[in-house]
Amino acid sequence: MTREEHARARQEKRRTVEQKSREAAKGSVDLPFLLLTILLTGIGLIMLFSASFPSAYYESGDGAYYIKRQALFAALGFIAMAVVGKTNYQRLRGFAKMSVGVALFLLILVIIPGIGITINNATRWLGVGKLLTFQPSEIAKLAIILYFADSISKKKEKMRDIRYGILPYMVILAAFSLLMLLEPHLSGTVLIVGIGVVMMSVGGIPGWMVSTGVGGVAAVAVLFVKLVESGTIRYGASRIEMWKNPWLDPQGDGYQMCQSLISIGSGGLLGVGFGKSRQKFLFLPEEHNDFIFAIVCEELGMIGACIIMLIFAMLILRGFWIALHARDRFGTLLVVGIMTQVGLQTFLNIAVVTSLIPATGISLPFFSYGGTALALQLLEMGIVLSVSRQIPAPRNG
Repeated sequence: MTREEHARARQEKRRTVEQKSREAAKGSVDLPFLLLTILLTGIGLIMLFSASFPSAYYESGDGAYYIKRQALFAALGFIAMAVVGKTNYQRLRGFAKMSVGVALFLLILVIIPGIGITINNATRWLGVGKLLTFQPSEIAKLAIILYFADSISKKKEKMRDIRYGILPYMVILAAFSLLMLLEPHLSGTVLIVGIGVVMMSVGGIPGWMVSTGVGGVAAVAVLFVKLVESGTIRYGASRIEMWKNPWLDPQGDGYQMCQSLISIGSGGLLGVGFGKSRQKFLFLPEEHNDFIFAIVCEELGMIGACIIMLIFAMLILRGFWIALHARDRFGTLLVVGIMTQVGLQTFLNIAVVTSLIPATGISLPFFSYGGTALALQLLEMGIVLSVSRQIPAPRNG
């Protein structure tokens, strides 16, 4: 073929790709997933307003301070969700490697003295003062999802090879984990590793490696707890001790967990009523952030809390349904990564608030205060909706 023929062939191929992209964008989004996302965000904003009013009024003189900021980011998030939802998700491949580089750079920036912002003895934020801040770990989670989905979807059978299908991803996870542990950010590390391992499992690594990895993590966790109990390791000792019995020091290290359990117990079956929580009046720390679910339990009761958990479960299951029916491996892996993040983060937050596991400092998706996190969560929901647009139509007959 001559140069002119090669050029015409490339142009024809480009036109074909663009035409397919436009046709894919015309599909309809998954309506149940969209409605569940809107419902959770709406309930989350309402509960945030109720939970944050006393502390917002005490800190700024404006009881609506937190909800105003959160609502603004929610609006930006919905715009991002709409734009991304109408875009062909295949275009995200071009951002995969760049996103990992940007995330690593931001994580390194956080731990440099004088640059990262420290709150509650943890340096996890970047920004201007404390008014406009964000956690690079939120960007890191999305970066891992994009890169792993793009890379794993191309390897197929090579994923069963340790050199090509496992080692490169373990190195990336180790690098992210090390940087996040230096902040320290244990819950973020757990999320990053959990997302990566699940995506590798779906991508095709041998089952025995998954079992070995899960067993190894469980063994390390048990060993860590035993070493802390014996006094060999002091890091996290108070958290383990207060997790086992927060009433040993109800005015000190166990204060937050005691107040959380009081909030949950006060709600009973039906709750004390929306807006009528007593623990949010500066008794329960982080009542509008990591421990907002305790206020949900107090005001809406066990029945209301169970309904909200059911909505989360429906969203997560619907997301995995979309993953199962996605047009290609890239779409499947994207949705699996995003829904694993939402599911794991929701479980860990509720487990911490109810004292099922030690406190790790993790937020509840769509509910906890944090504008950047909410906007990114809605953007990720837009990615899932984009994948749902290209689900092949069922054949008749």
